[in-house]
Amino acid sequence: MAPAGNLMTVESHILDLQRMHPSASGDFTSLLNDISFAAKIISREVGRAGLVEDILGSTGEENVQGEIVQKLDAYANRTMLRCLGRRGQCCLLASEEMETPAVQEVSTGSGSYVVVFDPLDGSSNIDANVSIGTIFSIYRRRSLGGPPDDGDLLQPGSELLAAGYVIYGSSTMFVYTTGHGVHGFTLDPGIGEFLLSHEDIRMPFAAGMYSVNEGYEPHWTPAVREIVRRLKYGRHENDPGLTSRYIGSLVADFHRNLLYGGVFLYPAQADKPEGKLRLLYEAAPLAMIAEQAGGYASSGLGPILEIVPDALHQRVPLYIGSRETVLWIEKMMADPGIEAGL
Repeated sequence: MAPAGNLMTVESHILDLQRMHPSASGDFTSLLNDISFAAKIISREVGRAGLVEDILGSTGEENVQGEIVQKLDAYANRTMLRCLGRRGQCCLLASEEMETPAVQEVSTGSGSYVVVFDPLDGSSNIDANVSIGTIFSIYRRRSLGGPPDDGDLLQPGSELLAAGYVIYGSSTMFVYTTGHGVHGFTLDPGIGEFLLSHEDIRMPFAAGMYSVNEGYEPHWTPAVREIVRRLKYGRHENDPGLTSRYIGSLVADFHRNLLYGGVFLYPAQADKPEGKLRLLYEAAPLAMIAEQAGGYASSGLGPILEIVPDALHQRVPLYIGSRETVLWIEKMMADPGIEAGL
């Protein structure tokens, strides 16, 4: 954690990283700055949600995921679309809220990047004043000319240039990585700047807590039931087990586990083997952050970052957090005896 009084802004931090690449055009840097600016606007609106008419509640519509759209969902999505790529840095913007990506006008810029985002993760918790967040990731465009295509979007997480999230809670934090560690910045509302508060975040190797919605236990496979039982009560005789902590907002649960050491599970269900969380919008960016902080993310079968998506809104099971614990879960999932309930 940075010392008290650190006045490095997120913009300055991003510029420092740019200096590591003397040939950089500045487009990538400006794109990250645009994301942080969008986060400030969304944070302002989230902070006024209980005071301003027509911010809380649903729009009465469903998004492409079949989920009820909250008014703040729609607002955050519009804000991201308006703020990103204004200088032609990106050719595509893909949002969890939209069925198809938005193709950007790039005549004034390089069009070298693709941005994928979940504008407001955990939005079902908005009315209860639970912490929510924005998740984003940036890929380099693969196509060499003409209109961008599916190959520009359907890339594995191992190809990510940057990933991050913003958590709107008791304070607003911007956490990101470009492959050089994970860094967190807290918004100072008095000056309107994200200031470095958590430098080079490292996730503890072993989890001290687990996060899972145990209400779905009847739908889990035998292997998942046994894994959660051992996490709760201990893996061996002298293991007291882990503490249970579950918020129900992915960004909030992941952020706590990132700082204190924990594992988040959203397993497949017997009737939904594809899982619930979206690979491109949620699992892959958080996997990059976890691994840059010393953690690990798995589908239960292998690394999340190695999965090549075949659809824009592809879903996937997710086990993410402290490296030792997630690797143990992956080993358990591969044990045929555990899966058979033996």
